[in-house]
Amino acid sequence: MSISFEKALGIHQQALSFRAQRGEVLANNIANADTPNYKARDLDFASVLAQQSQKTVGGSFQATRTSQRHIAAEGIQMGEAALQYRIPFQASIDQNTVDPQIEQSNYTENAMQFQASFTLLNSKFKGLIGALRGE
Repeated sequence: MSISFEKALGIHQQALSFRAQRGEVLANNIANADTPNYKARDLDFASVLAQQSQKTVGGSFQATRTSQRHIAAEGIQMGEAALQYRIPFQASIDQNTVDPQIEQSNYTENAMQFQASFTLLNSKFKGLIGALRGE
């Protein structure tokens, strides 16, 4: 009998991938805090999860391309609704929508959620190893 990692790990592998991608987007926002006309962006986990749960077939995510010119997705395929522009609380003179405090807060929260997902995945792997060893 073989072990299905997709069934054993569930959505946690994709959640970890999402958290890593969101970390890149938030870091990009922080790096461009002083760039004129830069528009802050963020990934919405709820919309990605809703999109992917509709596409779930047999516990795994299916990535579909609508055109042959599209690049094949790896990991979670995020739709257009997932990467969104952030609405600023206060307008800036140079039209930059990055609020460094909010971005830093979101980045820290995302890092903690990444660590929690990683710890959960690590415990699942330890459980699988224990099952293979017969412990």
